[in-house]
Amino acid sequence: MESANSPTGCQIRKTPLNALHRRLAAKMVNFGGWDMPVEYPATGGLVAEHKAVRGRVGVFDVSHMGDIRIHSGRTPGGALAAVQRITMNDAAHLAIGQAQYSAMLHPEGTFVDDVIVHRLGHDDFLLVINAGTREKDIDWVRENTKTFDCAVEDLSDAYTQLAIQGPRAMEVLEKLTDAKLAPVKNYWFTHATVCGLKDRLIARTGYTGEDGFEIYMPSDASTSEQVWGQVMEAGREFDILPCGLGARNTLRLEARMALYGHEISDTINVWEAGLERYCKMDKGEFIGRRALERARAAGQNRALVGLEMVERGIARDEYRCYDQAGGPIGVVTSGSPSPTLGRNIALAYVPPAMSAVGTPIYVEIRGQKCKAQVVPTPFYKRPRKAAPHSVASSSATTV
Repeated sequence: MESANSPTGCQIRKTPLNALHRRLAAKMVNFGGWDMPVEYPATGGLVAEHKAVRGRVGVFDVSHMGDIRIHSGRTPGGALAAVQRITMNDAAHLAIGQAQYSAMLHPEGTFVDDVIVHRLGHDDFLLVINAGTREKDIDWVRENTKTFDCAVEDLSDAYTQLAIQGPRAMEVLEKLTDAKLAPVKNYWFTHATVCGLKDRLIARTGYTGEDGFEIYMPSDASTSEQVWGQVMEAGREFDILPCGLGARNTLRLEARMALYGHEISDTINVWEAGLERYCKMDKGEFIGRRALERARAAGQNRALVGLEMVERGIARDEYRCYDQAGGPIGVVTSGSPSPTLGRNIALAYVPPAMSAVGTPIYVEIRGQKCKAQVVPTPFYKRPRKAAPHSVASSSATTV
């Protein structure tokens, strides 16, 4: 749900927290046209940040993400109709205060972008889009909703967005808000006072495979730095760490979350990406549906699989994959050492016939074909919290 594509020929952009990241001596990179922290070496760097999120809590500046509001025009209903047309999931099933993972598709059934759709009201929606595709996405949404009775607003620069992620995230945020967070389920959101700021959006979403929250603050630098400081202070007892895009990438890879330009793109369709559970073919017509029907009938030419290296070596993005006989069969989309598992993992596109768990795959690393094998994904699932024991629950009948 994030893009590494860097637009060319444009000035690099900065979030309202850019000066703070530099004061923290973050290692900065051009990510999707944005000057972003990849890691904070002074507090341990990528691996420490990754482990903080898995074991405790970390905070990310994700203000580079885009935000598009689609709401009623002259009469109610136009916004829902527009969102149903431009996204593949079924927004009609969302309750007010609920969010869903979805995607916007080209007529060919390939990806414009993946998005998180939030239902703010009966006919009022917020779409969170990727940073590197922000302008393209906004233009695409405007073009493809112009026949609907709805209003489209680009709110991308209106918010500073922080992602507080990890098993202690709720304990950190509870210190800063008057909202009761426990009833807010995964992929739901609420509005409440946060850090003294009224009516702030708090979403229980994230891109790490852990529990966590994303909070939306006013985008001026002074307020943004004040909120960042309060979050860090609230998390001090849990050894909270600032986290960069390096850890964000390794965390999402372990959880098999797609990255635009890697696992999904304008040349990859929904079935190939393994995202069919988010594509509601029975909801009615939407952009890309007819092409997906044809693609499903024709069958897949490639499948996205998880790989674990058997031999030494790291399967990096865009490395080529081969079968046992040395024939080329596919490409790695994302690869990295896994700080949680202590193994080298990757996602790759290979022929469906070679997608079964245990299938040997050879990855070309510096001219050498190194053995890997197909493994189940996600590579990591966060532990489920045990329900409190009670007489009632222990005697309940399972159906």
